[in-house]
This record gives sequence, C-alpha cells and structure tokens, in this order.
Amino acid sequence: MRVFFRFLLRLLYRFRGYNETVLQTPGPVLLLPNHTSWIDWLFLVVCLDKDWKFVVSSVSAQTSWLHRKIMLNERTFPIDTNSPYAVKRMAEHLQANGRLVLFGEGRLSRTGALMKLFEGTGFLLHKTQAKVITCYLRGASLLPLSPNPSEKKWFPTVTAHFSNVLTPPKSEHTSTAKARAQMTNWLRDQMIQQQFDVEMEFGPKDVLTAIIETTHQRPKQIALEDATRQPLTYRRLLVGADVLAHPLQTALSSSGEHVGILLPNVNALPVLIISLWHLGKVPAVLNFSTGAATMLACAQLAGVKQIITSRAFLERAKLKIDPLTDAGIQFIYLEDLRTQIKGSQKFFSLLRMTLSPDSLRNPNLPPTAVILFTSGSEGVPKGVELSHTNLLSNMRQMLAMTDIQDSDRLFNCLPLFHSFGLTVGTLMPLVRGLYVFIYPSPLHYRVVPSAFYDRDCTIFLSTNTFLNGYARKAHPYDFRSMRYLFAAAEKLQEATASTWSQKFGVRILEGYGATECSPCISLNTPISPKYGSVGRLLPGIEYKLEHIEGVEEGGRLLVRGPNVMRGYLNADANTKFKALGGWYDTGDIVSVDAEGYLFVRGRLKRFAKVSGEMVSLTAVEDALAGAFPQYGLRCQVAVVTRPDEGKGEVLIAVTNEPKLQLDEIRAAIKAKGLTNLSAPREIKVVREIPKLGTGKVNHRELAKMLLG
Repeated sequence: MRVFFRFLLRLLYRFRGYNETVLQTPGPVLLLPNHTSWIDWLFLVVCLDKDWKFVVSSVSAQTSWLHRKIMLNERTFPIDTNSPYAVKRMAEHLQANGRLVLFGEGRLSRTGALMKLFEGTGFLLHKTQAKVITCYLRGASLLPLSPNPSEKKWFPTVTAHFSNVLTPPKSEHTSTAKARAQMTNWLRDQMIQQQFDVEMEFGPKDVLTAIIETTHQRPKQIALEDATRQPLTYRRLLVGADVLAHPLQTALSSSGEHVGILLPNVNALPVLIISLWHLGKVPAVLNFSTGAATMLACAQLAGVKQIITSRAFLERAKLKIDPLTDAGIQFIYLEDLRTQIKGSQKFFSLLRMTLSPDSLRNPNLPPTAVILFTSGSEGVPKGVELSHTNLLSNMRQMLAMTDIQDSDRLFNCLPLFHSFGLTVGTLMPLVRGLYVFIYPSPLHYRVVPSAFYDRDCTIFLSTNTFLNGYARKAHPYDFRSMRYLFAAAEKLQEATASTWSQKFGVRILEGYGATECSPCISLNTPISPKYGSVGRLLPGIEYKLEHIEGVEEGGRLLVRGPNVMRGYLNADANTKFKALGGWYDTGDIVSVDAEGYLFVRGRLKRFAKVSGEMVSLTAVEDALAGAFPQYGLRCQVAVVTRPDEGKGEVLIAVTNEPKLQLDEIRAAIKAKGLTNLSAPREIKVVREIPKLGTGKVNHRELAKMLLG
C-alpha cells in the first residue's frame, strides 16, 4: 500500500523526499513538519516506517466518520488537546524510545508560512531531550486542499525535505517556563533556517527567473501600478520588458556591461531593470537627489557610458545633466525608445510571453545583478555590487520570517535607488507574487496616506523621518487596512512609535540593514517583536562584535552571510572588505541580548569623546525626538560636534524651531536619564535640517553648514 501511494504521489505531484535516510534514526525522536494542507500526512507516511506515529486530536477525530477512519488507526497517536495530560502521554511514548510525528503549529497555516509553535512542543523536548528532525514540505501550500488564501494549483510539485538529526540545547539551571520558551524558539529557528536553506538550493538562481516563475503561476494578477494608475499584470510586465529589449539592444550597442538608470518610481523602472537583465546588462541605479556632481562621480565609478532616463522626468525634477554630458556620458530617452516599438512587436511579444515566458530568461547573466550607491551621509558614496544570490537570499530570509500572504498589497514610496526600496519594496513582492503600488516621492505627506487608503494596501515601508511627516498630515483612518508597517534606514524614535500607536493603532516593526547587505540584517516580526530592538538576525547570517575602547555596552558589529555584497567598486574600500574574509563591517555599535535581539547604540562615527567618555549622538537625538510637543510635530533636533581644547569635543544641538531654548534641551536630556555629558552645550537654529533622499539627516552637510 505504501508503495502504491508513493507511486501515485510521484505521478500526480512529482513527489520526492530528500535525506530520507535520517528517518531510520532510532527513538526517542520527534519529527516536526510545517503544516499547510489537509494531506500533508500523506506525503510523510509514504516516507516513514510503520512504528512512526502521527499525533492527532481525538476531539477532531469525532467530527465525522471519515475523520475517525483517517485519524484513529494503528499509525496515529490520539491525544485529547484539552487535557493537561496530553503532553505527559507523548513524553512517556518518547521516553520508551518511541518515534512521533507532530505538527507543532497545532493547526493548518492560514498564511502558507510558518505560524507560531505551541510551547507544549518546547516543553516536550525539554522533558524528554528527544532527538529532533524537521521537515519542510515545499509546494504543499499550493494544493486546493490548503486553507491559506494563496493561488491554487490542482497538481503542484510537492517535495519533502528532511533535516539532519538535531539535538536540542541543554536548559539547565532555568525554570521550566523559561526552558519551554527557549526550546520553542530554538525549534522555530531551526524550521525557519531549513526553509531558507531549501529555497536557496531548489529555488530559482536569479531574480529574473524567479519573476518569470511567478508569472507562470499568476499571469493575470496585477503586479505593478504607479501614480499614473496604469496597472501591469505579471504577463504584461514581461511583455513590456521584452518589447523594450529590442530598441534598447540597438541603443546600447556602444555601452559596456554597466548601464545607468535615472528614473523615479514609475512602472518603467522595474520593467527596464528586467529588460536589462534579459540583455545581459547590469543596471546601475543613480540617486538623482544627490545632485549632478555626485551623480557624475557615481557614474564614473561604475564605468557607465550610457544612462537611460526620461525627458519628462528631467524637466519635472529640474535636473541639470550638463556635467554628465560634458563628461562624455550619453543619455538614452525612454520617449525615443517607445517611438521605435511597432504594434506588431507588441502583439508577437504578448503571444510569446503567453506561450513561453521562459524565453525571456538569460542563462549567461553577469555575476553582478545591480549596482547601488551608499547614502554618502558621512562621506563620498560607495558603489556596491549586489549579485542575484545576494538579492534572492535576502528576499528569502525575510519571507521565511514573516507571514506575507498572496492577498497582501504593498505600498512603496521609497526611492528605488535605495536598497530598501528596490529589494524589499519592489523585487521581493514581484518574486513573491504580490501587488505593488510604487509612488514617486515619500515627501508628499498628504498624498501618500490618501493613496495608501485608496489602494487598500496592507504593507507599508518607510523611515522614521517620513513617518513623522505622515503622522502630521494623515487622517486617522487612512491606514485602516495596514497589516505590516516596516521601518528601517534610520533609527526609529520612541516618539514616532508612540504617535503611530496612538493615532493610527499601528505597531511599527523596526528592522536594520545596510546597502552592502542587500539590505536587511535583522527584523522585528509580529510573532517575535521586541520594542526598542531592531529584531533578530535573519536566517543564514552570522555576527560578531569587536570591542571598542570607551564603549561599555556592545561592540562594533560585523556580519557574514549569503546576502552580503560581492564587493565595492571603490578600490580602497573593496581592499578593506576583501581583507575581512567575507565579513562586512557595519560600523555600528550594537549590543545583543540573551534572546538574540539586536540593539543599535549608534554608528561608531556618531560617537563623541567628551571628557574622556564615549557619548552616542544617536542616543541624544533619540532622547530629544518628540520631547517638545509645545512646538508641534514639525520641530526637529539633530546633534553634531565640534572640537574643544578642554573637553575634546562638545555637542551642538541644531533645530528648525527658533523658539527652542538650551535649557529645554538640557531638561529633556535629564528626563531621559542620560548623563550631563550628553547635554549639548550650544544650540543653533537653521531654516531646514538637510536630509538625504532616504529621509535620514545628512549630518555631513549639516556639519559643513555650521562649521565650514
């Protein structure tokens, strides 16, 4: 019978099990799979010997005759889920060298992702110290018998991936409650890591192929929409890339491998990136908010000879490109490319993408997928080379930790020249198969909330600065449909989190990352949030802390993982990066608590040495944020330093509020419990605090304004 069912599953679902030899491990052993469909047990039972027993609910078994037939037999271990003795019975079976299959979520996943594990599972491991095997059932969430709201297929490919034998960590000298929680968290980490590892091994190897595979699954679903309200389905997204490739190939005949892109958040930008990948080119996305001189430096650093842009955009943004054209860089305009596209080309491309989207693949993609440039908040921007593996690994790391659903709708107004806006805000949802609305500017504080409300979006990405702007202008009902609000790129201030919680009833989930890491390093999630932290490390990322003299709490954070960049374009910076042997030096001072949550204390360059003590300027700014409600939400305070013969350095508070007094600033510092060394000694008033395109304070420009 087992052989027959295995053959049937192979025929219908192309089923295959991986690392099945591990299932010969003698008891006590616990097999823990994810649970996304009603027939998950069938994919497992054909791999297991007869002494393996499935833990089932005796209460659910009484629902119907069919339930009793399936759930009460020699292969099952029925328990009363309402009984406090249920775990004891399982523990006794394991201690007698039994082998159990337990769906640790206790229910079918409603999202297709791993939901919470009941702590009874952790308690079972704590009491028995049984060996553990995890299993990732890949593709089962697509079955019609799956309750989650994802796209369904009658006969998807389903595979079972079994981990090696895992030994639970010892929980000595701790209370049972704490040990149970620790064991449950450890187990969840193992299952998340396994999902990530399997997707990296068996999933598409480049972003272009991943988007094409998504198009196979949901060709008619809307993929992209921009402010022009012209939606693109996944099929039309590929059609646009295919049609654009023909005139683009001719126009780029004199170009090297790297091609510059100078565009705002419009549908044409992701279409263009896909088209360039199809042609074997590497897009270098330029930050138009930095000015012509910096753009020229970035273009020359990347060896860009041609830049693709739009005349309408240049005119509307009032961008001066003379320095770039004077340097010999050629501009290619989308308006000119469109005139070269014939109606017959659109028809045949639509036919081709309907019958064979795979024709857009490129088996000979360059090792670099995209070139982005750092913000330059503390120096000249660095060119960062990110590979397809870097981008895909970061997407899969985030998807493994969050329960993003097919029905989610993501709103992205962060610029695509920033890694947060490109990877998280655009490419990840396209790979996952979501709807994405891209808006050209995060600075439209009235329009963005209204657009979010109008499009019924559920996921929002932003930064602390922009969130403050929306809080001032938005209606309390504008974010009614929001499920997730992720904030990164700069430290989330306590005042911002409090305002959003009180006005909109929204919890902000703070993350942390860097362009060099594609960008995410750690993330708070609804299942394991910790306010004040930037979350836990994503799966597959290692870290180490280097001690910094004068810093008592934490150290300089270095990380290593598949999402860390290929390298810098800047020779000196790249030499230093390569010398670290795969580790990336974030330059941030970070502490890590016992549960693995990261707390960013500030950038090393943003620490001042005052009277021999190290003072975090970031902590001072955080203490001053929202501390002066009498001046309204618009009041901002940034902190810079200047040299001082007596104290080494002194702090200067810079504000856009002319009525703010130094005494009020010192009182706010004291109220937050910071030492007197953290109190600024001077106050300067400016009309506007300079910002980068990502919303962060441009401390480099600010110091230049004040100190020359």
